[in-house]
Amino acid sequence: MSSLKVRKFAAIDIGSNAIRLLTHNVIEEKGKITRFRKSALIRVPVRLGEDSFTVGEISENNVERMVNTMKAFKLLMNVHGVEKYMACATSAMREANNGIEVIEKIEKESGVKIELIDGKREAAIIASTDLKQLIQKDQSYLYIDVGGGSTEFTIFSGEKIKTSKSFKLGTVRLINNLVGEGTWKKLEEWIKENVKDIPKLSIIGSGGNINKLHKMSGRKEGEPLSYVWLNAQFRFLESLSYDERISELGLNPDRADVIIPAARIFLSAAKWSGAKKIHVPKIGLSDGIIKTLYYMEK
Repeated sequence: MSSLKVRKFAAIDIGSNAIRLLTHNVIEEKGKITRFRKSALIRVPVRLGEDSFTVGEISENNVERMVNTMKAFKLLMNVHGVEKYMACATSAMREANNGIEVIEKIEKESGVKIELIDGKREAAIIASTDLKQLIQKDQSYLYIDVGGGSTEFTIFSGEKIKTSKSFKLGTVRLINNLVGEGTWKKLEEWIKENVKDIPKLSIIGSGGNINKLHKMSGRKEGEPLSYVWLNAQFRFLESLSYDERISELGLNPDRADVIIPAARIFLSAAKWSGAKKIHVPKIGLSDGIIKTLYYMEK
């Protein structure tokens, strides 16, 4: 009998800009540390934030698309042999007047149960990822997870979380001009206040946009982006039209607009914190959900 056991877990992340299904192989072996390996990622461009932040509720069209997405995800999980999954919805669903209603309809029609999570829980789930492996004892980090509806900021000094806060500063909100100057000001004050005693701080970034920017930079995995490169790339992206970003750079239509405000969030945070480097470990809420699911049953 082999002492190796491969189990399948899945995470569904219902964000403001897209919905993702991530499946992981969880490899258990006697006497060895459990390993987590991504086996598949499917991303569907259902932009819930557009509805939620402008009209206040999820449109009928998007409810229908969500139901179909969840039915498809359910079938895919069956095919993959997933033994356990967790579906989390973030700010777009939280803020929609019909959020609870939509969740009930989805569960009834697809059998997928969705948990509405707040910014604090979101930050905690994300922090349970492989961040620990990246964080060095003698260093300090500002961890930034940029979403469509909100952005989570966490300050690590050594391996300890010093403080964290969620700001309603998301990319979908920004492209719809729903973020006032006051929010940027509050963020600036919060960052400056919390990093003032911290020398040598670098940024850890997550979210689809910074992952894409890292890929565009041509850097190797594990190699950080520099503030200088990101600033130049931001100006370059801004100089192109939306159509050119799709046709010339090959960006997805639902990435070509939000990538600019995302870069702006990272650049602002780097400027206010004095960070020169941005590490991009390519982890996020989905990875955190898998870890949470696995360790919940321990």
